[in-house]
Amino acid sequence: MFISLWEFFYENFFRYWMKWILRQMTGKCELQRIFDTYVGAQRTHRIENSLTYSKNKVLQEATHVMQGEVDKRVEDIMKEKNINPEKDASFKICMKACLLQISGYKQLYVDVENERKKPYDSDNLQHEKLLLKLWNLLMPKNKLKARISKQWADIGFQGDDPKTDFRGMGILGLINLVYFSENYTTVAHQILSRSNHPKLGYSYAIVGINLTEMAYSLLKSEALKFYLYNFVPGIPTMEHFHQFYCYLVYEFDKFWFEEKPESIMYFNLYREKFHEKIKRLLLDSNVALTLKI
Repeated sequence: MFISLWEFFYENFFRYWMKWILRQMTGKCELQRIFDTYVGAQRTHRIENSLTYSKNKVLQEATHVMQGEVDKRVEDIMKEKNINPEKDASFKICMKACLLQISGYKQLYVDVENERKKPYDSDNLQHEKLLLKLWNLLMPKNKLKARISKQWADIGFQGDDPKTDFRGMGILGLINLVYFSENYTTVAHQILSRSNHPKLGYSYAIVGINLTEMAYSLLKSEALKFYLYNFVPGIPTMEHFHQFYCYLVYEFDKFWFEEKPESIMYFNLYREKFHEKIKRLLLDSNVALTLKI
């Protein structure tokens, strides 16, 4: 109750007067003060919050601007806040960079969601080629004898037809698996080999799809903002999402073997433990999760 009252009075009274007092003292608006004080993800995050909670419609709508309209929106913000470009030459550059990151994150979620919603279609030639590509990348010395085959279990699918395993994440799950196998082929072979461990083994492809769901949920919940705002100086793209997925695959394999679960029956427990570990890392505004091989 007390927290709710404080938030109400802060947003509707104290915040306004604090901003007014600071502007009189410094001669700068809140946005300018943020640029003077913070860098990296903290800067973009604070700018986003300042725009979001502003009572000025021009500022509020700036967080939903299309990438092609960023320059105009920066000009609109400078006009609304009476910022003289000659006195503060860096403002325009910094605001444009922040708006590109903010709008880029929103667009990235839309792009990822669109791929997730596409079901795997065995009548789609592109989908079938992508699936066969995964097999050839992971099993270059073993020819696939038939499209529907028990061989799929060799790379960690549950049944004779992998399409049934993509139901949750759609074609996104397959795209991620192929991306990792294509860009980190040697590591993918090593992890696939480790996944066949007699005691600590797990289903490589199924776990890979599960990690796609983890990456997707972190993006959707906006937990990836600090990471992407630090990792990408411009517009976050699908490439950056795939890179984060690769980080998860590599780190989960290490985590699994370090934890030494009693059996695969405990997968959900350790998956959640790993998920919590990643979420804690992502809370750091200076987070930099990179794949170190």
